[in-house]
Amino acid sequence: MARKIALTGIQPSGTPHLGNYLGMYRPALELAADYDAYYFIADYHALTTVRDGESLTRNTYEVAAIWLALGLDPHKATLYRQSDVPEVFELAWALGCVTPKGLLNRAHAYKAALDANAAAGRSPDDGVSMGLYNYPLLMAADILICGAHVVPVGSDQRQHVEMTDDIASWFNNAYGPILTPPEAIVRDEVALIPGLDGRKMSKSYGNVIPIFAPPKEQRKLVMRIVTDSRPPEEPKDPAQDNLFNIFKHFAAPGEVAEVRARYESGGIGYGEVKSRLAELLEESFGPARERYDALLSNTPHLDEALAGGADRVRAVARPLLQRVRDAVGTGARL
Repeated sequence: MARKIALTGIQPSGTPHLGNYLGMYRPALELAADYDAYYFIADYHALTTVRDGESLTRNTYEVAAIWLALGLDPHKATLYRQSDVPEVFELAWALGCVTPKGLLNRAHAYKAALDANAAAGRSPDDGVSMGLYNYPLLMAADILICGAHVVPVGSDQRQHVEMTDDIASWFNNAYGPILTPPEAIVRDEVALIPGLDGRKMSKSYGNVIPIFAPPKEQRKLVMRIVTDSRPPEEPKDPAQDNLFNIFKHFAAPGEVAEVRARYESGGIGYGEVKSRLAELLEESFGPARERYDALLSNTPHLDEALAGGADRVRAVARPLLQRVRDAVGTGARL
């Protein structure tokens, strides 16, 4: 029996931070043990914000190198560029023809843009491109083109998977059971990774710890994690501590339990936990950083891996798109 398919996509927007790793990269890599895994670099999605071709190309290579450095085996999983799979874009048009405009009106990113314009006294759609507005349609095509059953996402992306499920249902109601409705997988324990200042770790807040930062820089960032002024001997609530809520994702369960107990009873200082976290991050990412640097210096190898992935996903996408063409009546043969 064929295994189910898991799909994950990420925009090429530079080196990832701990929040990206815990919320997306690590869960996605773990899914490869039980699913046929598809990992794509969403370079066309990035056109909504990136206006420099050289930067987009460079960032695409960076994301490919990240996946491989973190342990993705391109012979066992499928790594590809979104732009290498033209079937995605044809499917997006077919999906758009059955998708109510009202659904896209409810997309979080579009609503956020409208709210920002209203607050600034601008016209509602000022600065809103059709790429931003149609973003959910393209994402739906990404997911549906390869028949993905599950999509691991952060909590802020759950809506896109739910919208894809709706879009697949509308298409299937019109043309028959052709598309596979997907399910979102959201890990609540990594839904909100705190940044240096206690807010959600995000590049837009400038509070991130890059996973491939040099060791000295990474340690300096760890030492900047905001904590309160309680001395080591005073009991602390680990659940309310930014530092502990990063530390617990990298230490072994026994060490996490020990440090939690010392928090609760008193007898541990934040400096000690920060030093240990810096050590754990170097243990986790030091070897991967070396692989990442080597991969970035060998872009032909990255091109080869991406091309092989595109061939594999297109072998799945072409038959699916042919079924769509036959159903809607365009009749053209791929």
